[in-house]
Amino acid sequence: MTTETPAIPPAGSGVPLVEVEHLVKYYPIHGGVLRRHIGDVKAVDDVSFEVRRGEVFGLVGESGCGKSTLGKTLIQLLPPTAGAAKLDGEPIFDKKGQELKKLRRRMQIIFQDPVGSLNPRMPVSDIIGEGLLAQADAENLWGDRKIRDKRVGDYLEAVGLRRDYARRYPHEFSGGQRQRIGIARALALDPDFVVCDEPVSALDVSIQSQILNLLLDLRREFHLTYLFIAHNLSVVQYISDRVGVMYLGKLVELADVAQLYVQPRHPYTVALLSAVPVPDPRVRKKRLVLTGDVPSPAAPPSGCRFHTRCWLREQLGNPENCTTLDPEFRDIGDGHRVACHWAEKVPASVVAAALPSVPDATDSAAAAPVGGTMASGT
Repeated sequence: MTTETPAIPPAGSGVPLVEVEHLVKYYPIHGGVLRRHIGDVKAVDDVSFEVRRGEVFGLVGESGCGKSTLGKTLIQLLPPTAGAAKLDGEPIFDKKGQELKKLRRRMQIIFQDPVGSLNPRMPVSDIIGEGLLAQADAENLWGDRKIRDKRVGDYLEAVGLRRDYARRYPHEFSGGQRQRIGIARALALDPDFVVCDEPVSALDVSIQSQILNLLLDLRREFHLTYLFIAHNLSVVQYISDRVGVMYLGKLVELADVAQLYVQPRHPYTVALLSAVPVPDPRVRKKRLVLTGDVPSPAAPPSGCRFHTRCWLREQLGNPENCTTLDPEFRDIGDGHRVACHWAEKVPASVVAAALPSVPDATDSAAAAPVGGTMASGT
């Protein structure tokens, strides 16, 4: 267990810990009597980004956009279709057998469902210690039951649970406690990189803040780097240093969290931020309601994948390049990257109206927020 709490380097100052280059993950579609390959579900399609050491990289988007698939593919829970990824400069997808087993010590995941991710027939000591037993060797002596149980108790305490909970079974715990057990399981091997796959979405709102603060405390204590996957933009804003926005298998925007939430440059990001509820009756904002349904990832639109629902394209008179040319994921300054032909044309007035603002006390004519429901469930 670590006793010192070193300072985490500020986002942007650290070297990349994880590098993802043109990652692709397709699920084949088979049809007919002979079950021939007739197409693909393009869950992740040519995604590139980096996660810097010591930071929390948030990944947001609608349900079904490929966030969880990307995270699971990155740590080799799912095989990639194409592309490359590196952990501390070491290729991930090239590893097999014992090499992959050794690399897995440095990469772990916290699953979304705190109930389904825990074996109901195993006590907590075996759930957390299973990974230790699988990685036991002459160097760490985790094969010794006493050493393993002590380590399990240490990590139970680290996540705010008592040591004697190790003898209990998952059904004896609440949802928040189960998620703490899942966090302890992920940290037991001392990883460098942790994929947090919507770790608070299945929890009560009152418990979510506790888990988020716990993750931040553990990040400092154990020198962790997170890929934090979520669809709740308020949660991502609270915990993240940088944020990537996904739509239909592609990254459409990536920026520092402060910049993204103040100056979004992709019309999809603007629409997402306009849908974030604000628990203050004085706050006013204009809701951008996206029309139409999310296209199928098995048959994505040509050109920009967002063009079928893009409010900016309609304002610009439906320019042809939106339907014919796939926009480059380009840097528009200060590390702010966006995949939109017309990112510089996003009206500042629309962005300002979509973001929350508190009117003056003397303003008695405050407009009510625009209602409606996005297809995202954000």
